[in-house]
Amino acid sequence: MNMIPSSDQDTVPPEPASLASLASDPHRERRRRRTARSLGIGALLVVGGLIGAGTWGHTAQRAAAVATLDAQRAALPVVRTVAVQAMDAPREIDLPATLQAFNSATLYARATGYISTRNVDIGSHVRAGDVLAVVAAPELDQQLDQARGQLAQMQAAVTQAVADMDLARVTNNRTTRLVQDGWTSRQQGDTDRLGLASKAAAVAVAQANLQAQQAAVSRLEQLTGFERVVAPFSGVITARLVDVGSLVAADATSGSPLFSIDRTDVLRVQIYVPQDAFFGLKDGNSAAVTVPELPGRVFHGQVARNASSLQQQTRTMLTEVDVDNADGALTAGLYGVVHLQEPRAQPVVLVPSGAVIFDKDGLSAATYEHGQVRLRHLDLEADDGAQVAVRGGLKQGDLLILNPPVGVTDGMKVMPAPPTVR
Repeated sequence: MNMIPSSDQDTVPPEPASLASLASDPHRERRRRRTARSLGIGALLVVGGLIGAGTWGHTAQRAAAVATLDAQRAALPVVRTVAVQAMDAPREIDLPATLQAFNSATLYARATGYISTRNVDIGSHVRAGDVLAVVAAPELDQQLDQARGQLAQMQAAVTQAVADMDLARVTNNRTTRLVQDGWTSRQQGDTDRLGLASKAAAVAVAQANLQAQQAAVSRLEQLTGFERVVAPFSGVITARLVDVGSLVAADATSGSPLFSIDRTDVLRVQIYVPQDAFFGLKDGNSAAVTVPELPGRVFHGQVARNASSLQQQTRTMLTEVDVDNADGALTAGLYGVVHLQEPRAQPVVLVPSGAVIFDKDGLSAATYEHGQVRLRHLDLEADDGAQVAVRGGLKQGDLLILNPPVGVTDGMKVMPAPPTVR
């Protein structure tokens, strides 16, 4: 390339002929184009640099804002929430129970003597009227024979007294006619008339004696009937207190116990219902009974009777549930659990115990609303340990905070975890 020396001549306008020659020089044209292209590329690089600098600044600002937001979020406690729902299903009540025989009796001797026969032992199943044992009481038998002999004498005395009265009546009738006809004296007539009255009184006395003796014979017959000890109802023998040859006494205060018998085809299941379940419990309600030693088996029954009064010491009411035990799977004396379904007077919300806050203001629960904690005072209906039934303070759809952080306050900002439906 030809270089033009720098001098004062550079400022002198070229001759017209020189301009023409430059225009016709191809090398100069190419140089001009390269210069223009270089200027355009430089301008593009400057614009790109400005755009890149602006983009980098915006990205840095956005990253800083995100980092600040993440730091703020990291500083907020994260809580788990659950959407509470009201429920009106029957309340389930589990109460400890004692199984007892429907009927239970201890049989005592009513006749004094010795056990001559024993037909049963503990565990024997008997029916009503079965002979359990026989008491040998010869003195009582002799008293009965003597009473029956005296009864026969009384019956003969009544017969004789009636015959004497009949004779006196006939005599009096005959004497009365003779007195009227004048064939006998009035004295004789009075004597025969009063004699008839005396004979009638003798008949009445004989008949009274006969009735008294009949009562004595009946009493002795009943006493001798007690020589045969019979089952008062169908059941099982749970205790045998005598054996053959044992001496037993028929005493009203210190009589000899012979056997104990229980009726177990139906069992009484006794429970003590607390005050908070008293108003919803009615006779006839269905009930289920379980025994820990019989897993998987449920015995169904119903509430049969209650004491209709709460015990002042415990504020509980004795209640009995009748359970069919025809198969003999259960026995008296077992411990069990009665499961009751009590209708609710109003819908409640079940709250886990871990979500309940206890402080100087009482019981409350924390709910989540728009990023903040809202404390709600609770009105409890029941508490079974694992959860509480709330009848006031929470409503359908509230987001309940499970296991609220320590020191939680109303209005405290928190970060919720994804809610679940309870």
